[in-house]
Amino acid sequence: MAVREEQADEAVRINVASLVRLNRYAASIPLRGRRVMARQGGNYLSPFRGRGMEFDESRLYLPGDDIRNIDWRVTARTGKVHTKLFREERERPVFLWLDLRASMHFATRRCFKAVQASRLAALIAWSAVHHGDRVGAVLFSEEVHHELKPRRGRAGALQLINQLAAHPAWQDGNTAVPDNSAAGRALIRLRRVARPGSLIFLISDFRHLDESAETQLLHLARHNDVAMIHVYDILEEQLPPPGRYRLTDGEQEILLDTADKERVQQYRQRFHHHLERLTRLARKGNIHLLACTTEDDPLAVLKSGLGAE
Repeated sequence: MAVREEQADEAVRINVASLVRLNRYAASIPLRGRRVMARQGGNYLSPFRGRGMEFDESRLYLPGDDIRNIDWRVTARTGKVHTKLFREERERPVFLWLDLRASMHFATRRCFKAVQASRLAALIAWSAVHHGDRVGAVLFSEEVHHELKPRRGRAGALQLINQLAAHPAWQDGNTAVPDNSAAGRALIRLRRVARPGSLIFLISDFRHLDESAETQLLHLARHNDVAMIHVYDILEEQLPPPGRYRLTDGEQEILLDTADKERVQQYRQRFHHHLERLTRLARKGNIHLLACTTEDDPLAVLKSGLGAE
């Protein structure tokens, strides 16, 4: 009975111990220079640029070296042609932009979108730890924003998990006032803390993403690797078979009638228009687009979407 209660509770709010345990699986998630399939973006492929390169040393030029890397200062000083050698930067900041707005606290299958988004974020954070990268985040709801500066090692992932668990969005009886500008403000905050060359994961249902927010997102994508993970519940894509269904948030109750074929078709079209908008945005910004339903295995989604063999 205790196990069942814990499972039911974890469907609507996160469990810190469970997010910490995801560390054991995260090493298999690739974050470096992989080719990423945009599963809802027309199946186009685009690679992460990977970490930046920093100067290591100069040596004598050898046939076959790239002439663009000639070190002209050393060449002029010694009278012999030298070429620059570079090494991959030891680390890069990995940022999680995590949506905890009211629309994310919904699901009809397995767990709330916010819970699934949190699991995705924890897996990415632990993967960054395994790859030697620093982890930072912007966690936001309609009313509360938290910015976490990038930190190395387990401290970075644990900082994210603990701050996530403490976010007021999980509180019982939380009735946030709808605010369509919250995502845009959170993107502005992210632009302020994410230095060029960062790897950024945006995890959200991306509802109410206005033109201002899209502009902020495209600015981010110019100087960073950006991946959008669209989290949604299957009911948002397709209404259930014809019938009358009661839905509740624990306080209010509505009756859903799915016998009206025209209404069902309009409902389906709204979802696909939303997907088409995300796809166009991803293509415009060379952004990686992945999809994850509330009943998907988040580890499988990340390994498949980020090109794990």
